Amino acid sequence: MDMAQVHARGLVLLGCGKMGSAMLQGWLADGFPPDAVTVLDPFPSDWLKAQGVRLNAPLPAAPAIVLVAVKPQMMADALPVLKPLGGGQTLFLSVAAGTPISFYEDVLGAETPIIRAMPNTPAAVGRGITAIIGNTYATANQLDLADHFLSAVGEVVRLGDESEMDAVTGLSGSGPAYVFHMVEAMARAGMAEGLPEALAMRLARATVTGAGELLFQSDESAAQLRINVTSPNGTTAAALDVLMAETDGLPDLMVRAVKAAADRSRELAK
Repeated sequence: MDMAQVHARGLVLLGCGKMGSAMLQGWLADGFPPDAVTVLDPFPSDWLKAQGVRLNAPLPAAPAIVLVAVKPQMMADALPVLKPLGGGQTLFLSVAAGTPISFYEDVLGAETPIIRAMPNTPAAVGRGITAIIGNTYATANQLDLADHFLSAVGEVVRLGDESEMDAVTGLSGSGPAYVFHMVEAMARAGMAEGLPEALAMRLARATVTGAGELLFQSDESAAQLRINVTSPNGTTAAALDVLMAETDGLPDLMVRAVKAAADRSRELAK
């Protein structure tokens, strides 16, 4: 299936919150025709209303792709609306956390091509990363198609098994929140050392975003970049002695945090 066929058959977006909007914005910027997009959302934003898409209109007879972007808690009520499109040539692409492929197969039919994806919120600025895995009815061409669409909002990686999706959710899916909280914690630490609140937050934000951009642009590993800025017996080394402590340092804390998120993803799947 090429993009001309996708444009002709259309795309359906079920749910257009933050993630759905980020993806739709990327597709439209990439040249996808707005009148080929049907969005089903009970509370459309002003931004969505202004995009020229078919909003809460009747479904196309056989759209090329249906992107499912509703919250997992709403899935049981929202997905059955799309049941008539299951079992055919329409590809279902889900970005809902904790919702396994088997759930979609139960609702839509076992022969429905389904690809499960886990993006993250930097997709809103084109810097996300999304992991995907398809069921047995998702063809190589459909995986390539999903890869193309998701690449509009960042990098795409393919998993070898769906069981890896919970770990992906814990690491990159929820990961931006960890970074944001680190900025909060760094700012508070600066305030504890006497800095005004606004200045501490400005320094923390710029440090994290700058370090992230350096990591993005560099060919060196994160470990090497850390080494590059750590002088023996210097100030950074003193801080890293605390952060890299074996028992209560950042590595141990991060393992526990990612595990908690992955465990919650497994619970949602049940």
